[in-house]
Amino acid sequence: MTDDEDAGTGVPEWPVDLSGVTESVVTTLGPNGRWNAAALGLHAGDPVTARTWGNTRTRRNFHRQGEGYVQFVDDPVDFAEAALSIVEHEEPILASASAWSRVTVDRVDSGAEGGTDWEEWTLRPLESTIERKTVPTIDRGFGAVVEATVAASRLAVDDYDQRDLRERLAYCASVVDRAGGPREREALERVREHSPW
Repeated sequence: MTDDEDAGTGVPEWPVDLSGVTESVVTTLGPNGRWNAAALGLHAGDPVTARTWGNTRTRRNFHRQGEGYVQFVDDPVDFAEAALSIVEHEEPILASASAWSRVTVDRVDSGAEGGTDWEEWTLRPLESTIERKTVPTIDRGFGAVVEATVAASRLAVDDYDQRDLRERLAYCASVVDRAGGPREREALERVREHSPW
């Protein structure tokens, strides 16, 4: 049995407990042989699901490859870059990944919302690794960066109230100013750089 298998079944498990929507960074292999990094919200359940929105590299790579590497990162800059820009790497695992799972993906649903096509996927671990064990902390600045990436990604979508989104971004910035450290401040600058905020 490997360290990523459930002792009772021999089936690989997620390296962390998932609940609600857990934000992650997924890397998928593109046709250029490089690994594209993107934010991906994991919806807890059996199986775990996630949605891709629009004609993204992640969606296209999921169709092309049928798998990717879901990573649980602890660096707000890496998360902001993955959420709002095109980031490619030579290797699939990011240095900031505390844990990761290589997953197989299957499309189970699709639709459109607010003029944007979406596809829903199931994700099942093929292998998982914990790179480092850390004592978890609750960082309000990191949380505000995550919320800022969500608001910033919706600025170009007509179905969202732009004023409300900008107010949310201003609030997130105030939280980062009060409660964030240097990496959270740098991450918020990346949000500004990579969005129409």
